[in-house]
Amino acid sequence: TKTSMQENSVHPVQKKFYIETYGCQMNFADSEIVNAILLEKGMNQVTEAELADIILVNTCSIRENAETKVWNRLKEFRGLKAQNKSLTVGVLGCMAERIKDQIIEEEQLVDIVVGPDAYRDIPRLIEEVEDGRKAVNVLLSLEETYADIAPVRTTGNGVSAFVSIMRGCDNMCSFCVVPFTRGRERSRPLESILNEIRQLSDQGYKEVTLLGQNVNSYKDGNHTFSTLMDKASLLDPEMRFRFSSPHPKDFPDELLYLIAERPNLCNYIHIPAQAGSDSMLERMRRPYTRDQYLQLIEKMKGIIPGLSLSTDIIAGFCGETEEEHQQTLSLMREVEYDLAYMFAYSERERTLAYRKFEDDVPEEVKKRRLSEIISQQMSIQHRRNHDEIGQRHVVLVEGTSKRSEQQLSGRTDTNKIAVFDRKEFEKGDYVEVEITGATSATLIAKPIAKTSLGAYYSAVLEA
Repeated sequence: TKTSMQENSVHPVQKKFYIETYGCQMNFADSEIVNAILLEKGMNQVTEAELADIILVNTCSIRENAETKVWNRLKEFRGLKAQNKSLTVGVLGCMAERIKDQIIEEEQLVDIVVGPDAYRDIPRLIEEVEDGRKAVNVLLSLEETYADIAPVRTTGNGVSAFVSIMRGCDNMCSFCVVPFTRGRERSRPLESILNEIRQLSDQGYKEVTLLGQNVNSYKDGNHTFSTLMDKASLLDPEMRFRFSSPHPKDFPDELLYLIAERPNLCNYIHIPAQAGSDSMLERMRRPYTRDQYLQLIEKMKGIIPGLSLSTDIIAGFCGETEEEHQQTLSLMREVEYDLAYMFAYSERERTLAYRKFEDDVPEEVKKRRLSEIISQQMSIQHRRNHDEIGQRHVVLVEGTSKRSEQQLSGRTDTNKIAVFDRKEFEKGDYVEVEITGATSATLIAKPIAKTSLGAYYSAVLEA
């Protein structure tokens, strides 16, 4: 009967979706855009895959390890599909274009494959699946920035948020697959970014990280990344700003002076080096030399007092010699990074390195070199964190410590995790603390008083 047919069919507005995200901050920001698109269509988000009618996995292609995790998870979801024939499983993001044939036809793991520029098309693709077809859209765009979509942040701490300011990358580093999975660079209109930041301020967020594959090449007409940082910092003096990731090749002096001047622009810069020798940098197609990189670091430290630096390092890239590896270690000792993201090289199809070079460093050598890099960096971090003892910082409280409900955890202006006794403080407070101890990963602190950015930095200047 007509009534029983209505009861047995699930209308799109009643569908429940679940998104699982892997990889970089940009992927998490993209998932928030997909949330907005599906919620706008009347669907409901759930927090467990087992409760969903639609499971979407937002993927990362940067390293083989990330892809392996996704493959394993999709095989687990195949078990759910065996129990629930109407379940739809989709893959989003960077893996989509690379593995669309294998993941749909050969392995038969998913129903939908959607590239990073096709998220608006997901509702239509879901309808295609309901009609019994597999649905794919992995076309890259020269225009899509999702500037008109307000991301829906259903996870996170409610204090810190990511805002994408641009998409894609034009740098074509020989090891990197991003230009092939995310397309060419294009920037969001300045006003749409500022509007999103205003909304976050109104919602009580206290910290924003501006995201792009190469944020300092942001350009909207005459507006540069420095213009954006200037205008953003003036919107809410009590909101802190960070950014990731800039490229060493085009870091403007005016941005450094702006960070030094504005209390709410954090004294922390992530500045990827990747390697420490000119020969490696050339093979990686990084358009700077070791000396140029070190000159930039020296300038940054000279302009911004108390600056904290982090970096990316790749161990075992194509043709890496022991001497080149030692030069990477020496660069890290010279700069003394406060944090480093360190990885063994994993070959990615379509990259220049895949086409031109041989992945010829044996796996055990890669692992040994990576281990040496990590060991040295942990030693540097331990020493630098211990040097903080007796120093004072402002910490933005993000929540309770993982180890104890009686302690709070947050980040300093310099992007270091600090934990301290809870007392009367709450999530979202700025708290002045004194550092009393440290590990290589965490600062132990004594809380002094709740503060504001303006009041704290005025007191520092007066002192």
